[in-house]
Formats: sequence, C-alpha cells, structure tokens
Amino acid sequence: MAAPAKVTASIAAAVALAAIAGCGGFPRGGPSHHTRKGRAAPHVPAGTVHLIGDGSTASTGEQPNQPTPVRLEPGKRPPQFVVFSWDGAGEDGQRLFSHFRAVGKKYQATMTFFLSGVYLLPESKRELYAPPRHAPGTSAIGFNDVQGIKDTVTQMRGAWQEGHEIGTHFNGHFCGPRGVGVWTTDEWISEIEQAEGFVKRWKTNSGLTSEQPLPFDYSTELVGGRAPCLEGRRNLLPAARAMGFRYDASSPGGLQTWPRKTGGIWDFPLQAIPLPGRGFETLSMDYNFLANQSGTTHGDRARHATWGKQMLRGVMAGFERAYHGNRAPLFIGDHFESWNGGTYMAAVEQAIRTICLRKSVRCVSFKQLADWLDAQQPEVLDRLRALSVGESPRGGWASYLSGTADGAPDGAPYAPAGRPDGPVLPAGADARTGSIRPAAQ
Repeated sequence: MAAPAKVTASIAAAVALAAIAGCGGFPRGGPSHHTRKGRAAPHVPAGTVHLIGDGSTASTGEQPNQPTPVRLEPGKRPPQFVVFSWDGAGEDGQRLFSHFRAVGKKYQATMTFFLSGVYLLPESKRELYAPPRHAPGTSAIGFNDVQGIKDTVTQMRGAWQEGHEIGTHFNGHFCGPRGVGVWTTDEWISEIEQAEGFVKRWKTNSGLTSEQPLPFDYSTELVGGRAPCLEGRRNLLPAARAMGFRYDASSPGGLQTWPRKTGGIWDFPLQAIPLPGRGFETLSMDYNFLANQSGTTHGDRARHATWGKQMLRGVMAGFERAYHGNRAPLFIGDHFESWNGGTYMAAVEQAIRTICLRKSVRCVSFKQLADWLDAQQPEVLDRLRALSVGESPRGGWASYLSGTADGAPDGAPYAPAGRPDGPVLPAGADARTGSIRPAAQ
C-alpha cells in the first residue's frame, strides 16, 4: 500500500467464507470461541460495550459473522480452503483496505489483515516505539499521521464486525543485519507487546479521544502474524507461543500440502506455486511475482497487464491443482500497493472473484482455518497430510477418508517440468522459494 503520510508496505490475509452443509466445513452464524491461550474474552451481553484502558478498545462480545467449525464426516471430501492475506494493512489515499472489504462482502470472502503497529502511532509520538537493536523512534516504514490513523481504525472496526481477522505484521519492518532475522525471543516478545500496545492506546497517542473504540480486545483477538521479510522465525516461534499465538504465517517456500504444527502452533507458510512460462515456482505473494517480472515497483508500463495476467494464472494454477488434488489450503500473500500500475491488485481481485464462489470452496482467515483444523480428528489430518502436492487419493475421497482405505494415495503428484521432485531453479534463484527476488516484504 502506498504510505498513509509516511507509512509504507502492508499485507493481510484476505479470505472468503461460504455456507457449507454436511461436508465438514463451516456453517454460518456461530461465534468464534477461540482466542488466545489464557486470555479468553469475558462474556459480554449483546449490545454491551465495556471500554478497556483509555477506551481505544472495548469488549463487545463474541466476534460476529464467524463460522462454526464442523468435524469432517467419514468419507467426505474436505473443503478447499483459500486464505488471501495482506501484510501491514492500513488505509491510505488509495483506499485499498476499504476496497477489498467491499470485494470480500461481494464474493463471500473474509480476510486476515496483518496490521503494522506503527500505523497507529503518529510521527509526533514516534519516540514511544523502542525497536530491538535500533534507536527509539526509528522505523523502516515510517509512522502515520492522525488522519491515516483515523482512517485505518475505521477500516479495522468495520473489518472485525464483518468477520475478518486483525493479525499483526509487528512494527518497524526491520530487515538486514540488525533486523528481525537476528532478534532474540525476548526481543520478539517486546515487539509483540509494543504492537499490542499501539492498538490499545491509539486514542491517547493520536489525540482522537472522541472516536469510537475498536470493538474488540486485541490482547485476546490477536492470535497470529507474519514476520517482516519472512525472517527470524526460529526465535519468533517460542515468543509467539509464549504470547498465546495459535499460528504463524512467516515461513517461506512451503508446499501445497496440509498444515501441521511447529513448536505447538499452526504453521501456515507462503507456498511455492507455478510461475507460468518459467521453469520454476515462486512464493505465493504478489511481491515475489513482481521480483521475478520487473524487479522494480515501476517496471515497463507496456508489460503491466501481462505481468498481472501471469500472477492470476499462477494463483489459479495453484488453486486448480489443490482443488482437483489433495485439497490442501492455498495461502496467497498480498500488499495494499499499486506496484506496476496496480496490476497485482487487479489480479488478486480477479482471483477472489473466480475462486471464492466455487462449489465447496471456503475462502477463510488464518484464524478460521486454525479453528477448523483444531476441530478435526488427528488421524484424519494425518491422512490428509499423507497426500503430496496435487495428489488425489486412490479410489476417491469416500474411500480414502472412510476409515477403510489402505491409505495409499493415487494420482501423480505435481512436479514442475524439468525435475521429478521439485522445481528447477535458475541461476540466482532463492532456493527456499524458487524465486529470483530481493528479501520478501
């Protein structure tokens, strides 16, 4: 996203939600009871608002418009989950946060918005941020202005009420030698606590004391995030677990297979998906398509449309091989940015429009996906994980998940041309992701 005032890039997961009957997915209407470990939200009668702290946040009851996870019935094919996520979500002059909320409503999509905490901290109060290994008041993505904070809070308020998730992209987006990649677990805990604090004190810090509160307690609603640059995960995971997170979406280069837990929390990685016309795969994020196409945010205008179509084709190829194969959740990461003329935003919107109303597809948030996974029987998840990328079960789903199948999957796993066990990486490619790119944003 173009910076509101002085703020730059952002992501958050966009996900869609549809009613599901009898196939072990998400019937609509049930509240979410899954908040952070040890921080369950208190019961609040409907229509009641209990202000928290300075009134920046409030307890208003269970989040509305949440699906109720249902255990997958024996022999039933699993839903096809898709998670669209957006890093550093905030509202600026481009109005992309509000735009994609409208897109989600139109196509039955809920989303995960990973907020950068400094988006709720005005430039005049920058010294309140004490980033690990950097001087107080510094941030690689700057800070916001008061109008930008007001606009972002308005979008956060509406998004939560519509059923979307507000996760975290942490704060200063530091990469490189003193960045998140080398932070200790204690430094990550400090970063998480500060990210929470900026949300819980946005009124005091911005002076917008007459505005309505956010209708949720961020200390209970915040259950996951994505690290800047996809770095530092080794020490982030124990910090996330200590803070009660339920998932992490920071791992790069995962495969389109069913998730498992790492360090006690769900691992929802960005995935390797096809890069049409190239002999390798790339990370399932708009920035990585950009890096493989132009290497700049302002590339050749004559090629903008072509690049957008290439991203759309890659996302759809990843979707189709899962939808017709192992049904593993598909994770797509995005930014509220107009890179290369906004071609990636157009591609993402077209993907949501094309995917989220398909039969048995559930475009959901990471939190909602974690709810569904936690509701399943462990042996069912084990059988789902036994299927490789693009691999469908022998004899069909009814046999494979009926409890009577021999467990042997059927169908050839997907492998990009040139190598039977994975993508061929060109010179200079990142071996973790199969893409030629700068550090992930």
